[in-house]
Amino acid sequence: MILMELLIVLIIALLIDLSIGELPSQIHPVVWMGKCVDILKRPLLDLNSRVSGILLTLFVLLLFLSAYYLIMDLFLDYNFLNYIVFGLLLSSTFSIKYLFESADNVRIYLDESLEKARASLAMLVSRNTSQLTSKEVCSATVESLTENLTDSVTAPILYFSIFGVLAVFFQKIVFMGIVVETFQIPLFWGLLAALSYRIVNTMDAMVGYKDKINKEIGWFPARVDDYLNFLPARITGILVVISASIVGLDWRKSLEIMLRDASNTLSPNSGYPMAAAAGALHVQLEKKGVYTLGDKIDSLNSEKINEALLLSKVTITVFIVLIMLILVLFS
Repeated sequence: MILMELLIVLIIALLIDLSIGELPSQIHPVVWMGKCVDILKRPLLDLNSRVSGILLTLFVLLLFLSAYYLIMDLFLDYNFLNYIVFGLLLSSTFSIKYLFESADNVRIYLDESLEKARASLAMLVSRNTSQLTSKEVCSATVESLTENLTDSVTAPILYFSIFGVLAVFFQKIVFMGIVVETFQIPLFWGLLAALSYRIVNTMDAMVGYKDKINKEIGWFPARVDDYLNFLPARITGILVVISASIVGLDWRKSLEIMLRDASNTLSPNSGYPMAAAAGALHVQLEKKGVYTLGDKIDSLNSEKINEALLLSKVTITVFIVLIMLILVLFS
């Protein structure tokens, strides 16, 4: 029954995210991570070395994980309240409602005004959206939606579950002179793993670029993020294929395109869910000058965004159900 703690916190975190969405920016940990990275990177940029990225990563991890640990330790003796607090912390590591609503907003605006759709898409992607055509807006929306299935959902929950399960094999742990009881270890390890992933992923999103300013300082967090996403991205891609069969899309084409085109992206991971979705939807997704995924079978339009949303929702549902079954089986 040890892992039932993990299951309870996961359910609470999902309910929080699906009901209220993102936490207010004033208290959202990711917002504070961003501010912290922005402040700490300024003096480190003077090093003009990859060491700066290592130091930045270690500083931010140490700062936030220490704060998270103190918060979790503070609520350990409050049996019900600790589930709520831990659920809030876990919910801050993923974003399901916001991801789906953002993509759906682009779909709605696309049928009304291309300008509105471009502006809405700018909230989802880092590329310049001001000159994108209707088809390019559709492509970018499907790309961002399916790529973020890994970063925004499956990866943090997967690490929460994996490290929570692994913690069962430990009897106790001593941290900063504090002995953590056995039944509490899964929550500690699971949450710290999910939060660590979110910290690294946030840092990659902020400095993991190859421009003149971030090339050196962003190298280390970008590489760590690549390693952390290696397994989740491939699992997500496989789940997209499975989900395509569930919703009546072309799962064979989904598998074919994933195996053929997943390596077309600069990232070693993002191509898996995107390529699988492109195959399932019978469309070609393209970021000009960067990558092309899939074949031009059907046209890109707002209906394809709708199909991508359905495919993504089923993918996340299948993933969550599998994770919960695993936690129940190990309990």
